[in-house]
Amino acid sequence: MKRMLSTKSGKQFLITFCAVVAAFVVMQAIAMAGAMSSMLKGQLVPICAYVVMALSLNLTVGILGELSLGHAGFMSVGAFLGTTTAVALQGAVPSPTLRLLCALVVGAVFAGVVGFLVGIPVLRLNGDYLAIVTLAFGEIIKSIFNNLYLGLDSHGFHLSLLDNKLHMEPDGKLIIGGPMGIGGIQKIASFPVGFALIVVCLVIIFNLVNSRAGRAIMALRDNRIAAESVGIPITKYKMMAFVTSAAMAGAAGALFALNFSTIVANKFDFNTSILVLVFVVLGGLGNMLGSIVAAAALTILPEALRQFASYRMLVYAIVLILVMLVRNNPAIQSFFSRFRFGKKGGVQE
Repeated sequence: MKRMLSTKSGKQFLITFCAVVAAFVVMQAIAMAGAMSSMLKGQLVPICAYVVMALSLNLTVGILGELSLGHAGFMSVGAFLGTTTAVALQGAVPSPTLRLLCALVVGAVFAGVVGFLVGIPVLRLNGDYLAIVTLAFGEIIKSIFNNLYLGLDSHGFHLSLLDNKLHMEPDGKLIIGGPMGIGGIQKIASFPVGFALIVVCLVIIFNLVNSRAGRAIMALRDNRIAAESVGIPITKYKMMAFVTSAAMAGAAGALFALNFSTIVANKFDFNTSILVLVFVVLGGLGNMLGSIVAAAALTILPEALRQFASYRMLVYAIVLILVMLVRNNPAIQSFFSRFRFGKKGGVQE
């Protein structure tokens, strides 16, 4: 571990980890002092969920080098199946935190399984073709949950598609109601658990990137033909990164859903996938700290601009365009690169 931390990627992980811990401590201190606004308090769990989503997609786009446009589909799998788990355990497990952890695990496992099934045909493609097919799978998953009915009674779960023909006992409980989604959810998601999930995802990504498998994955990203010529099994390592990314997105979905009283499938549509992709692009491909900062800032920004009423999304779009222009402008980057602290004599001219 000490040797890994001495590397460049190890130092980046340490900086990212320290920044996340510092942000958590500051937020907790503000909350305990009673100085946190109700808007920010309500955004803490969604910020954690979107940060995990950004980290998971950055693993696919930044580390693996493949463009996925259906990441919200894996989030919806985790959201619906994780919430179903929490509802089913409500009578048997009195601890909300334990139910939340079970929901996160179930959401991650099922999203990983779906990621594996989707990856079998998808990962044989490259470039635009892979992006289009992942977009299609994301919409298919959304449509399935829009037409899924799931209930629970003393005989177990009852499943129906397209219409509500569950044939449950009179005291049975409808959990997933098709396009109505899941209602009456007990809000058990918490900011400390969201912070812990971010840390777990960072550790997983850091260990994967610095392992033999991670080096093989990055070799595939840099030059697929060269990697294949030296015997690296392309499908195996692409599947490893894709399934890991899907599992983390599933855990984020469960955390996100259990912060609201109602959740519907339309929340996890194409726009959500694009939003998460914006987090990754603005933060920088392969830059985990950048993804965290971008996800947190762009989650808070629309709510902070609510005072502009109907113009807030216009202002949000303008800010987003300006940030993208600054972030990708070589002249501006060259200007700021002249100011490097820590050198002999202070600022490098």
